[in-house]
Amino acid sequence: MAEKLALAHLPTPLQPLPRLGALYGVDLWVKRDDATGGAEAGNKIRKLEYLLADAQARGATRVITCGGLQSNHARATALTAARCGLSATLFLRDRNLRVDASNDDASKDDGVPLVAPPTEGNLFLDRFAGAEVRRISAAQYARRGALLQAEADRVTARGEMPYVVPEGGSNGLGALGYVDAMTEVRQQLEADAGRPFDAVVHACGSGGTAAGIVLGAGAHRVASAVHVMAVCDDAATFTERIERLMAEAREVASSWGHDRRRFSPAPWRVDDRFKGPAYAVGTPPQRETMLEAARLDGLVLDPVYSGKAFHGLARLCQSGELSGRVLFVHTGGLPGLMAQASTFSEVLSPTRGPRNPSVV
Repeated sequence: MAEKLALAHLPTPLQPLPRLGALYGVDLWVKRDDATGGAEAGNKIRKLEYLLADAQARGATRVITCGGLQSNHARATALTAARCGLSATLFLRDRNLRVDASNDDASKDDGVPLVAPPTEGNLFLDRFAGAEVRRISAAQYARRGALLQAEADRVTARGEMPYVVPEGGSNGLGALGYVDAMTEVRQQLEADAGRPFDAVVHACGSGGTAAGIVLGAGAHRVASAVHVMAVCDDAATFTERIERLMAEAREVASSWGHDRRRFSPAPWRVDDRFKGPAYAVGTPPQRETMLEAARLDGLVLDPVYSGKAFHGLARLCQSGELSGRVLFVHTGGLPGLMAQASTFSEVLSPTRGPRNPSVV
């Protein structure tokens, strides 16, 4: 499509999961987008290939973005920005800060910390890459658009050129990275004479990956349906957001001279039944499924995104809502798993075998 940077290690592998598939009663495959790079790996790089190309084309010197305290997107942005010679400012939501919701001045950490966050996981890599980290409260994060714009104005005032990347890299331009991913899956299927999938399943936290997968799966006949597994918010919120992002992506593609008719979405739905108690907060059954994936097929998932989505996949197979040939898109997130290692003490045992799939 348009000019983009070559930041990811592509194509990522398309691999069978034979023992998990046998347990769940489906022909199960995984698209290893946890292998798009080194420390920066995960689904965000596909979006950043387009977004940072646009930033460079506009003469940007500093990238500004946001996410949770253990944001995979923020970590990927910090590392890829450094690779491109750009500075990065990250606004990270810290639920242990108290700041009034009307306060749009996040030029410094001015909240009242209840507990200092440990510098581990993604947050460690953010700082390791030299990113400027600004912790903000949940109330401030609800006004993140205004905060990012205010920071862009400050950056401009001091003579730099800012480029704002939205939460998760999720806009129409970024979503095209996952249209590309589905093109890649189509090529891999053709190379191995494989038939299309009956369903694609993946985690959704900001909507951009979903928008690209739905458009790409339809355009390239990769799958008959897409199951978007929400890890926060609700189905109605994500349905509206994904519809908007797909419209933006089609507009971008059209402006580059591509036929909009090629971008007909595959049938899709958002499922919010497996998101757990809150964003980045899982449940014992979800952790059991993650342990099962690692011990049966060596598949390491993260507790914020892929672990929740894969647990949903297992449950849907059990209920008969998923059958046939199923593709799981692994979106990465290993540093987030490392940051939550202590939460796995209840399920972690060297002698523990796979759980009974009827136990949920």
